[in-house]
This record gives sequence, structure tokens and C-alpha cells, in this order.
Amino acid sequence: MTQSSFEALLKSLQAHPLIHPEISKNAYVPLDLSIHNKELDSIDVSSSKALEAYIWNHLKSNNARVAFGGYLEQRGIYNRSDYFNTNKLEEERNIHLGLDLWVEAGTEIYAPLVGKIHSFKNNTNYGDYGPTLILEHHIENETFFTLYGHLSLTSIQSLKVRVEVKQGQRIATLGTAEVNGDYAPHLHFQIIRDIQNYKGDYPGVSNQLDLDFYKTNCPDPNLLLKLD
Repeated sequence: MTQSSFEALLKSLQAHPLIHPEISKNAYVPLDLSIHNKELDSIDVSSSKALEAYIWNHLKSNNARVAFGGYLEQRGIYNRSDYFNTNKLEEERNIHLGLDLWVEAGTEIYAPLVGKIHSFKNNTNYGDYGPTLILEHHIENETFFTLYGHLSLTSIQSLKVRVEVKQGQRIATLGTAEVNGDYAPHLHFQIIRDIQNYKGDYPGVSNQLDLDFYKTNCPDPNLLLKLD
């Protein structure tokens, strides 16, 4: 399937909301965490508590319950971690490949599509995903994957590979900064066409050198979620 055909497939699917549908789309607000957001110049983005306070203020001022965004966003929040940094500027990983949903820890996450458990892992590097789940989907003769990062530890404690997952089934809850890589609570959601040899993990941030590949392999999650 060509890239355009795959994107058309994503657009055509009726996904179940990742967060309980009792929270309507009217309660979602876009959030810009890019290096171009001048409001962040006065925020210590290396501090999960400071960033969380900024996000909750953003929600409150917009009378919203969930903040979302971040696909292909160039961010400064990864500079704090050696896991993303390199001495060569073009190799620095700071371009976000998923879509984030910023909401309270403990929030339940639901499967957007029918699938099965591909893999799971607690990625414990500083600034990494923390507990992570990957689902495998077979739809209209196409196989692809969805990744759920920054979960609670209990979300992955009793999982088994290849177990089927129904659309709309509760699959996880969100973790706190203590377990999710030291971030304000949020879900990192990413679509992956070719999982390569990864299990329970997949790059969620790219550098400039590899961006063309990742833009193709990880299309915009909002094609499926339709949040705006």
C-alpha cells in the first residue's frame, strides 16, 4: 500500500477515542510545546513539575480537560537528557513523532482499533517512555502498529503477547512522573507502519537526518484520531 493510500485508510477508519468518550472533543485544546512557543522561554521545561504547572494553567485558561498536539514538533524539553543528545546538531533527536494527550495521571486509555498485543516494556532511561504498550492491527490487508507510552506500571504487569484486544477496550492507565520518564502525565500515541525489530519500544523522537524516513513510517496520528 502506498503512503497516500495508507493515510487515506487511516482517515476512513472510525477510531474509538483514546480517552473515555464522556470527555467530548470540545474539551480538548491544542498545546504548543515547540521551541517556537515564546511562553516556554520563562518556563523551566527540564522540570516535570514546572511543565505540568504550565500545562494545567493552559487547560484552566481554555476551560479544557485534555491538551493535545506535538506531531513533528521540534521541542527543547529533550535537551535535559543524554538519551536524546549528541555533539552533532543534525543528530540531536528533538522532533516529536507522535501525538501527545496531556491529562491527569490515572486516566484510562482505550484501544482505538481492534488488534492484538504485539509487545510491552518498561523503558527506564531518563526522559524515555517508561511503561509502554504496542498493539498490532490488521485492517483491510494492511498491518500496522500503535504505540502507547508513559503508562502506569500496573498497565503492563499482567499483559501477554498476542492476546486479542477489542476496539474500545481499556488497555492502560497513565503514569506519574515517577515512572513515566519524568514528564508531566500524558499519553504518547504513535502510529508505526514497519515496527522493524523493536519490541515494547520504538523511537518517538527523530533528528533531522532521519526525519524523512520517520515521517513516512510514522504518519500523523490525527489522521486516525481526528481531534481537529
